[in-house]
Amino acid sequence: MRVLANGRVPPGQAVSAPPTDSSNEPRPVLRRAEVVAFALVALLVICVVVVLYAAKAFFLPVVTAFVIGTMLSPPAGYLERHRVPRAVSAVLIVTAGGAGVAFIVGLISSPLIEWRTRLPELGSLLREKLHIFDRPLALWQELQSMLGGSDALPAGPFQMPKFDWFEPTVGFLSPTFTEFLLFFATLVLFIASWRDLRRAMIMNFADRASRLLTLRILNEIEEQLGGYLLTVTMINLGVGTATGIICAVTGMPNPAGLGALAATLNFLPIIGPVAMFVILTVVGVIAFPTLGAGLIAPLAFVGIAFLEGHFVTPTIIGRRLELNALAVFIALAFWTWLWGPMGGVLSSPLLIVALILKEHLLPADSPHLPPD
Repeated sequence: MRVLANGRVPPGQAVSAPPTDSSNEPRPVLRRAEVVAFALVALLVICVVVVLYAAKAFFLPVVTAFVIGTMLSPPAGYLERHRVPRAVSAVLIVTAGGAGVAFIVGLISSPLIEWRTRLPELGSLLREKLHIFDRPLALWQELQSMLGGSDALPAGPFQMPKFDWFEPTVGFLSPTFTEFLLFFATLVLFIASWRDLRRAMIMNFADRASRLLTLRILNEIEEQLGGYLLTVTMINLGVGTATGIICAVTGMPNPAGLGALAATLNFLPIIGPVAMFVILTVVGVIAFPTLGAGLIAPLAFVGIAFLEGHFVTPTIIGRRLELNALAVFIALAFWTWLWGPMGGVLSSPLLIVALILKEHLLPADSPHLPPD
C-alpha cells in the first residue's frame, strides 16, 4: 500500500486493518498444564499416604526414631564437644531416656495390673454409684417412644459396658518387639551418624546457595525440635506433678501413678487431657462414697489443663514457633488416623518440620492477600 506525502491513502487502494494484539484476550484462570500438574501432585500424595498406612510397621518406628533422634542431637553434640565419642553419647542418651520411660511405665503399670484383676468387682461398684442416671435414661427412652424412634438403650437400670476391650486396647497401644527393636536400633544409629548425614545432605547439592539453604533448614529443624522436646517435657512433668499432688491431697488411690499417667497422656494434644479427665472421674467415682467427692480431683485437673493449655504452653511455645490451633487439630486427627496414638504424639513435631520447610522453600516474592 502506497501512502502520499500528506499521509493519505490514494484512491482505489484498500486499507488493511492493523493486526490485533492477542495479548489483550482474556486468558483462562486454570491452564491445562496446571490442572495436570495438580492432579499428578494429588495422586502422589495419595500414593504416599497409602504406602505409609500399609507399611506402618516399618515407617512408624523409623520416622519416630528420626524425629526423636533429631530432638536428641543437641545433647549428643554437647557431649561430643566435651570429648565424648558420638557413638558413646548416642548409647548414653538413649539409655538414660529409656530408663526414664521405664520408670514412668512402672508407675503406671502397677495400678493397672491391680485394677485389671478387679475389673468385674469395680464394674459392679461403678454401676451402683451411677444409679442416679437410671431416671434420665428412662426419660430419654420415653421421649424416643413418643417420637416414634427405636429404643437405642435397653430398658432397666444403667448397664456397664463389657470389658472385652481391655486386651485389644493394650495390644493396640503396645508396639511389637520387632517394632521396638527397629526403633531402638534406628535411634542409636541415627544419633551416632547424624553429623555425617547432615554433611551428606548438604554436599548433595552442587551450587553454594542450595547448600546454604539446606544448612539453614537442618539447623532450624534441629533447634526447634530440640527446644520443643525440652519445653514440652518440662511442661508435662509439671502437669503430672500438680496432678499427683491434687490426687494425694484429695485422697485418690495411687497418686504417683495417676500423676505419671497425666504427664504421659499430656504428650498427646487435645485427646490426652480429655482421656485423663475420664480416668480421674472413673477412679474418683469408684474410690469415694459420694459422687461429689469423687469429682473434686477431676475438676481440679480441668483447671490445671486449662491453665496449661491457654496460658503456660502458648506463652512458652508461642515464642518459639506459632502453631495454629486448627492446623494442630487437623494434624492430630490425620496422624492419629494414620498411625494410631504414636502418630498423635508425632503430629506436632511433624507439623513444626512442615512449617519450617514452608518458610524456607516458599519464595519470598510469593503473592499475599491484601491487609484487612
